[in-house]
Amino acid sequence: MPDRGPVAGSSTNAKVRRAMVLAAGLGLRMRPITERLPKPLVPVAGRTLLDRAIDRLEEAEVEEVVVNVHYLADQVERHLAHRTTPRIVLSTEPELLETGGGVQHALPLLGSEPFFVVNSDAVLLNGPRQALRNLAEAWDGARMDALMLLHATFETSGSDGTGDFTMDPNGRLRRRAPPHVAPYSFTGIQVLHPRLFVDLPDPPFSLNILYNRAIASGRLYGILHDGKWFHVGSPEDLAGAEAYLSRQQLGVRRT
Repeated sequence: MPDRGPVAGSSTNAKVRRAMVLAAGLGLRMRPITERLPKPLVPVAGRTLLDRAIDRLEEAEVEEVVVNVHYLADQVERHLAHRTTPRIVLSTEPELLETGGGVQHALPLLGSEPFFVVNSDAVLLNGPRQALRNLAEAWDGARMDALMLLHATFETSGSDGTGDFTMDPNGRLRRRAPPHVAPYSFTGIQVLHPRLFVDLPDPPFSLNILYNRAIASGRLYGILHDGKWFHVGSPEDLAGAEAYLSRQQLGVRRT
C-alpha cells in the first residue's frame, strides 16, 4: 500500500475559509471548443468545469472563492452572477500572469490564512471521504508551506503518465527524477500559505517557483486522493471524462 501522506485530522484548524480557482487561461489545447467559449465554462456531463470546481469548494464549507479571469472574462462574469453560494470575487488580469502571478495578484483578496488553489480543469470525484476536507484536515502550518492533493500516476487520466512527485512516509515531496516515472501526479488542487509569496519575480511566473522553494526548505507536502480525478485539458480528455461521468450518472439512475 502506498504512503498516503499526513493523516487527516492532524491539524488544529481543519477549516480553510477562502479559495482561488485558476480560470484566466486561453485554453489553447482545448481548441476549437475554446475559440468562442472560455475553458472554465466548457460543460462536462452537463455541468461546467468551473461549477464543478466551485461545487467541491462549497462542499468543503469554503466561504469565499476568488476566480481570476482574463480570456473572455465577460462570459465568466455573467455565468458566475447566477451563483449565490459561496461568495464569488473576481480577480481581473489585464494581462495573463500565469499561475503564480495570478495568485500573487489576488493575495489582497485571499487574506493572511492558508487557502485552497484549484485548477478549473481538474474534475474531482470524492472517494470514501470528501477530498478537500481531507486536504484541510491534513494541513499543518508548523510543518508546511504547501500541501498538494496527489493521485496515483498509474490511475491518472489526461496526463503523460510520468508523474510529478515522490513522497516519503511523512508526506514530504520531492520532484520526479527523469527519466524515472514518479508514483504520484499532482491534481492541480492544493492548500498554500501566503508566506510563500515573498521575494518573487515580476509576473508572469509559475507556481513551480514556489513549489521548488518549499521543496528546498522541506515544507512541500502531499496527501493521496482516494477517489477519481480527471485533468480536462484537451478535447480528448473531455471525451474521456464525459464518458466516465455519463456511465456513472446512468448507473445512479438505474439504482
